[in-house]
Amino acid sequence: MTGTDFLVTTPLPDPGMRLLEAAGTVTVAGTRMDHDELAAACASGDYRVVVAQLRDEFDAPLLDKARISGISNFAVGYNNIDITAATANSIVVGNTPGVLTDSTADIAVLLMLAVARRCVEADAFVRAGKFQGWEPELLLGSDVSGKTLGLAGFGRIARATARRALAFGMTVTFCPRPPGDRVVTDEELGEFAGRVRHVSWPELVETSDYLSLHVPLTAATRHLVDAAVLGAMKRSAILINTARGPVVDEQALVSALRDGTIAGAGLDVYEEEPRLAPGLAELPNTVLLPHVGSATVPVRAEMARRCAENAVAMVRGELPPYAVNPEALPH
Repeated sequence: MTGTDFLVTTPLPDPGMRLLEAAGTVTVAGTRMDHDELAAACASGDYRVVVAQLRDEFDAPLLDKARISGISNFAVGYNNIDITAATANSIVVGNTPGVLTDSTADIAVLLMLAVARRCVEADAFVRAGKFQGWEPELLLGSDVSGKTLGLAGFGRIARATARRALAFGMTVTFCPRPPGDRVVTDEELGEFAGRVRHVSWPELVETSDYLSLHVPLTAATRHLVDAAVLGAMKRSAILINTARGPVVDEQALVSALRDGTIAGAGLDVYEEEPRLAPGLAELPNTVLLPHVGSATVPVRAEMARRCAENAVAMVRGELPPYAVNPEALPH
């Protein structure tokens, strides 16, 4: 295979581009590539490794025709890549795990507080010159301390969120693998043994004052939160999603928020990102962030470093340090 070593669909933050440029030749897409342009570039034989973003979709038809050896995804998630097809075509995929745990947990708690205490409404109220002084019933919100946080999933980010919630005096429950379940021992819980309670998915849905989603996007979790789940939640409940947009049926959420089925929602991700479901942006009982869970300077820099390290290893024919499908590397 000849041509440029790296095709970068969107420039990486520092030090990512420096590491790539020191290791080989780099082509940066001049504009955002649509799916057809990406497919053509991958099939051209002009590039060895693609440094990609979550918005770049690598489906089976694209991968079956691709003449690349690797895809280094600038993200922890990789639901934009058909891993089975990549492996079948000896295309190694890398991601950037383990770097955004605390930053995303911070955003989950921020969303809980912002929705509960109506922060966005209050900020707009003041900026519009409507604040005339303290009033007994001005912008009353909901409590966080003393309430129950239900965690859908109990991986690294969920655990970091639990740690923060316990400090707020919340009761924390979790379901480790919704909509299913599995045994979780006290040894696995570690510091959380005796401090959090394992419940079934239906119980988590029905009893949580705040339901926070921390699951990967899979066939089982797509629309995990649908109209039926929303209908089973407390009318006073608030939904938080910092996981993946399609975990929530967004149109069903709009309906639930509009008719008072649940009290509010805080979202950092969307089902058809960046497009929002019709009506979502107009709802006052929401806080909507533009996918900023990992958006701190140190976190994005470390993500860029790991992404570049993956890409450099792929070009050298080596197993990348953060490989999703190591079995794809030809022996």
